Amino acid sequence: MYKILVADAIKPEGLTPFLHASGIELIQQTVEKAAEQLHEVDAILVRSATKVTADLIEAMPNLKIIARAGVGVDNVDIHAATKRGIVVVNAPDGNTISTAEHTFAMMASLLRHIPQAYASVKQGEWKRSAYVGTELNGKTLGIIGMGRIGGEITKRAKAFGMNVVAYDPFLTAERAKQLNILNLSLDELMAKSHIITVHTPLTKETKGLINKEMLMKAQKGLYVLNCARGGIIDEDDLYECLIQGQVAGAALDVFVEEPAVTNKLLELDSVIATPHLGASTKEAQLNVATQVAHEVLAYLEGNPVSNSINLPAISKEIFEKIQPYYGLAKKIGQIASQAIKEGVNEISVTYAGSVLDFETTLLTKSLLSGFLNQRIDHAVNEVNALLVAQERGITVGEKISQNTSGYTNIISATVKGDKTQLEIKGTYIDHYGLRIVSLNGFAIDFVPEGHLLYIQHTDRPGVIGRVGKILGDHAINIATMQVGRKQIGGEAIMVLSFDKPLSDQMLSLLMAAEDITSLHRISL
Repeated sequence: MYKILVADAIKPEGLTPFLHASGIELIQQTVEKAAEQLHEVDAILVRSATKVTADLIEAMPNLKIIARAGVGVDNVDIHAATKRGIVVVNAPDGNTISTAEHTFAMMASLLRHIPQAYASVKQGEWKRSAYVGTELNGKTLGIIGMGRIGGEITKRAKAFGMNVVAYDPFLTAERAKQLNILNLSLDELMAKSHIITVHTPLTKETKGLINKEMLMKAQKGLYVLNCARGGIIDEDDLYECLIQGQVAGAALDVFVEEPAVTNKLLELDSVIATPHLGASTKEAQLNVATQVAHEVLAYLEGNPVSNSINLPAISKEIFEKIQPYYGLAKKIGQIASQAIKEGVNEISVTYAGSVLDFETTLLTKSLLSGFLNQRIDHAVNEVNALLVAQERGITVGEKISQNTSGYTNIISATVKGDKTQLEIKGTYIDHYGLRIVSLNGFAIDFVPEGHLLYIQHTDRPGVIGRVGKILGDHAINIATMQVGRKQIGGEAIMVLSFDKPLSDQMLSLLMAAEDITSLHRISL
């Protein structure tokens, strides 16, 4: 008999999988009311109200799985759960249609002034000329982030006679062709679009992605939508551009701080807003509850789950043996994702040496999760990595080799993009740790951790000195430096590590240095 705590309000229809299963006892109470039963709970199902903290996890010694009926897992302590070997699952697909429909409703409402006109009529007014709108037909919609939601919005926009362009550095040419859209640079998208909508995750790269500089590159009278995550659009810059008339209107479902009842953007008549309703439909709430209920049952019955956020639980003995290779594979994936900034069509992983003592499929999935988590708007792990890669049009291959390059073990990844290719080789050395020993055929040796800078340059005297001088002039200390070349005077590389990440300004200064051909900032 498994005890499942449903800590947040979920309608009975969403719990149907539990009600039809045998050996299940449902406890539908808040965590506080179920305090005396927490030590017996095998699974907990929550929405956004309940915070699954480390202390709460500690109070549930039998807990095996945490299920979030929704996409975001900000209310779950993933680290604490992983440390305890507890699987965390969510429902990333359940609200795709809901969010896409809400975005489109906001778009139509924004351009036709529907909320403002409604409020006017409710006040006894009839000001037809005050609310002359703008048609969607023939307008160019710029979608920033072409994941599942972006794809659904594309379908709806085309049905309305709109032109669609996208900005997604990780969108492959094949996927863009399937959607019949143009994948542009962000600058190009801003210049061409009459309306923009953002659908990316909120990361350090996307925070403030749409700022005053970007908004000023657009045509005057741009319309802006955000039904994704607060913070992707700089709210202060948006306010300023609305006041100046550069932006004609904005439709916002999300804000940096919520509830956003005191946000100054809401003082503007050109702004319409909803209280984070993107996923708030009966269908979406039912879908996400049903989806995670099936996941919980599958896991408790010993079957794999499809949407795990963290590592699946494995025995301590096996985990300890495979952990170094698992960590190496993930680091290789993370480096590759940051060093090849374009859509990727193929990832091939090759194993040689002692690493072949283990099931390499898990390692390949670890590498993929490290690669994809830098690019995808939802969590990717070893359980769903192959499926996500398939959805993104990425072919994944796995090979075995006898060539260890002189090491006891080698994990090698070849990543092919639309225009370029990257090869990385790494090894694990007992009592020495993880090392990256080759980048694109250049012999090198560095520890894959911290804040790195990967520079490609021409092998000429003075290049390393110039890099050092630029950094030194700005009081930036180099922690380590590794260099590699194939022949005198040819192509060469260097990998530097720092105590903190370099700024965009520093990258620009270094890129302008003589004989530097490319550079990539990598954070691990």
